[in-house]
Amino acid sequence: MITTLTIVGARPQFIKAAPVSRALRCHAREILVHTGQHYDRGMSAIFFEELQLPEPDYNLCIGSGSHGKQTGEMLIAIEEVLLKERPDWVLVYGDTNSTLAGALAAVKLHIPIAHIEAGLRSFNRAMPEEHNRVLTDHAADLLFCPTPHAVDLLAQEGITHGVHLTGDVMLDAFLYNAELADRHSAILTELGLQPREYYLATLHRPANTDDPTQLQTLLSTLAKLALPVVLPLHPRTRYQIEQHNLLPESKIGNLKLVEPVGYLDMLMLERYAQLILTDSGGVQKEAYMAGVPCITLREETEWIETVESGWNVLVGAAPEHIQAAAHDFARPKDHPALYGDGHAAERITEILVHSGPWKA
Repeated sequence: MITTLTIVGARPQFIKAAPVSRALRCHAREILVHTGQHYDRGMSAIFFEELQLPEPDYNLCIGSGSHGKQTGEMLIAIEEVLLKERPDWVLVYGDTNSTLAGALAAVKLHIPIAHIEAGLRSFNRAMPEEHNRVLTDHAADLLFCPTPHAVDLLAQEGITHGVHLTGDVMLDAFLYNAELADRHSAILTELGLQPREYYLATLHRPANTDDPTQLQTLLSTLAKLALPVVLPLHPRTRYQIEQHNLLPESKIGNLKLVEPVGYLDMLMLERYAQLILTDSGGVQKEAYMAGVPCITLREETEWIETVESGWNVLVGAAPEHIQAAAHDFARPKDHPALYGDGHAAERITEILVHSGPWKA
């Protein structure tokens, strides 16, 4: 039986890891490492509970910090775990500092790396996530791609060995948890919302939150939209609002600020919104999976197929573009299966298990 050491640290990774962990533990030993990149209850513990993720075997408790400090501390701590455990595979997800630190620690110790959500590119090198995903892909031995587009992008960079089109594990999680959300989430009642009578927004990218003028403009724009706008506050966004005293003005109009919500509550908010406005890659995908039109508050996206299908539009942060898109967005008639069939985790597990305890 092979041993796989899984590294997670941020909310989107907990979501992606849950279906893979369920499938993997039927056929392999899994060691779960939580770097602590997201650490408060609203961004971490509640996701482990709702997604039924096993308790981490190691919680590194790295926490916040500059990119260099955070990644460096993770690299040191992960290396110590790898030297102790010597797994057959290191499994990393997505494009965070936890992803890069895990990949670097493994490659230096000649431990094979498997990367879930490989092949994504925004082509915006100002995004730290872009460097994380590119470097991880070029270090990885197995690359699990969610879409054909991701496979093509890897090929353009000369990466063809070990590449597998598996579908998206986020769809696995979405389908598995949608019914649970209907049964157990009361978020719409708690917030006084009616289905299709509100918008949902998320803001956390540094480009949108670190400049107080930019953030104030976005908050004021959201507040002026036609329907109530529910905005669960990412810790970075809340910090900027409080640090620069933006909160009083941002509470005007239709903007409804709430604390971070758990995964089941977020699924409910996404599935029953009239429209979603976000700068998150994961929320763009979940909007598509929910069949809800999405306005992306960025100039580019890794999920270009959502734009090509007509379900997503890129508007940046200009108020007039956001307002026009919210007013004019028409729900497309077609909704192709862009992200597979909900069995990506099973495919990934089968490939990992049959690759065996291989040492590079």
